[in-house]
Amino acid sequence: MDRADLPRQLAAEALGTGLLVATVVGSGIMAARLAGGNTAIALLGNTIATGAILVVLITILGPVSGAHFNPAVSLVMALRKALAWNRLAPYAAAQIAGGCAGALLANAMFDLPVMQLATTARGGAGQWIGEIAATFSLIGAILGAVRFAPQSVPMIVGLTITAAYWFTSSTSFANPAVTVARALSDSFSGIAPASVPAFILAQIAGALAGLSVWGWLFGHKPAK
Repeated sequence: MDRADLPRQLAAEALGTGLLVATVVGSGIMAARLAGGNTAIALLGNTIATGAILVVLITILGPVSGAHFNPAVSLVMALRKALAWNRLAPYAAAQIAGGCAGALLANAMFDLPVMQLATTARGGAGQWIGEIAATFSLIGAILGAVRFAPQSVPMIVGLTITAAYWFTSSTSFANPAVTVARALSDSFSGIAPASVPAFILAQIAGALAGLSVWGWLFGHKPAK
């Protein structure tokens, strides 16, 4: 990556993560309001919107920054030498800042207090295992798509998250930046701040396990 492009790349990561979180939180609020108390319908609405925006954001921003929108993904890319180590911290900072801005935007759009903290506690062995599985699956989808179907990365990642909303006990946060941001909205998609550290540890564990297993399986060749 050209050093001169770093500001543009960081802007893309911040904007992409912000729009992703705004979609996750905003669609969660909208779905909960329209579902009449039916949690399954609310989750379905939340799922469709999230999977759809991922396809769009990865398609339009992938050529600019790689469209990670996720510190766990950036970590994996750094370990694979696809992202310079000195860019990992700026990428993660941009993703977290953008994600937090997206949560505040969603709060404002739905006439909620802009600054708030979530009260929904999420935790326990089942949900932590769910986060490991979700992030492991996400890394597998990314590495497999990059290796065998690069033109299909946006669709494959969007479909993976769509599926993981339903097959994991945690509804697939799978992203430290999104997890931190969702703590800033006391809504359908929120997570209490006290629940955040364990989720992030599970996500990092899932990402590293994914790098090891999928990287070996796909026979990664280091970037030249």
